[in-house]
Amino acid sequence: MRMMAAVLGMILMVSTAIAEGSETQAAGERHGATTVASAAVRDGQHHDALRYTVWYPALAGSRETALTIGPPDAPLFEVGRAAVDAPVAGARLPTLLLSHGNGGSARMMGWLGTALARDGYLVIAVDHPGNNGADEMTLAGSMLSWLRADDLRAALAAVQADPILGPHVDPERLGVVGFSAGGYTALLAAGARPSLQRLLAFCTAHPDDGVCQPQQEAATHTMQARRAAAASPALAPWIAEADAQRAIPGVRAVFLLAPAIVQALAPAQLSALRQPVSIMLGAADTVAPPETNGEAAQAQIPRATLQRLPDVGHYDFLAACTAVGGQRLPGLCNTSVPRAKTHRQAVDAATRFFADALR
Repeated sequence: MRMMAAVLGMILMVSTAIAEGSETQAAGERHGATTVASAAVRDGQHHDALRYTVWYPALAGSRETALTIGPPDAPLFEVGRAAVDAPVAGARLPTLLLSHGNGGSARMMGWLGTALARDGYLVIAVDHPGNNGADEMTLAGSMLSWLRADDLRAALAAVQADPILGPHVDPERLGVVGFSAGGYTALLAAGARPSLQRLLAFCTAHPDDGVCQPQQEAATHTMQARRAAAASPALAPWIAEADAQRAIPGVRAVFLLAPAIVQALAPAQLSALRQPVSIMLGAADTVAPPETNGEAAQAQIPRATLQRLPDVGHYDFLAACTAVGGQRLPGLCNTSVPRAKTHRQAVDAATRFFADALR
């Protein structure tokens, strides 16, 4: 009996140790807003507000709740879990700026943001005005895509000024992450200068390319409509700045998921980038075709690496769809590869990349 008790005691101790070792870091979430002058021309209600979400490692014991998108009683997407307004764990944290795709949102990329937070990063994501799924999608928000980099800069400044979050931002370890149009945004933040005329010329020559076609989120935003918007007097002051430098000082590393709008970046701009750049894309992507986007970027950027995921499409990098989401949004939710697998590969690649690039 004593031998049996001793064995059971040892098993209990081992089981407890395994359980304690398997506990994962909690992710915290805070929300904020700042102002950006250009938001007023992009936002459907002409507000100059810029919303942002911050994910970070939270103190042990913080209570997480589910993050979803859509009606509370019938959500369309399951984003993950986070502890809202939880205390921050750690001192200065490596900091990542996160840009969503056309018609997306900060929360849509929460599956990645919360995972990076659990790995010890402070992640600042924005809702790009006039170009996010929570608000009205506007032609200005679609057309003035280069202003997205200004959103990231403004959000970073706002978080640095925040009395709770600011002390945890480490500007010496700054990276940027972008999906789809957010990938283009990330490259601008890293220092590449865009060329509106280059993009328009590409779409004139290749009107059927996925980047030149209206996406599901804004079917009326055709290239013809975007050209008309670009020629309007209301946008003239902003169009005049289309090719300006929008680099964010201190960006040391860039992680891209299915980057789009790479056609707006001249080879000389890409080859001038000195940061390490990690690119992940789906081989079955028809929205941002790899050969004219991610593969083109990898071919020109000196320190770029590329990972292709077989049978993965563009929207596989969105948050996981619920059963209701799959019924209502089949174009965004149907996938040949389990989305959870694609997400795991992306998270693993991002954490390994930034652990090396921002050490």
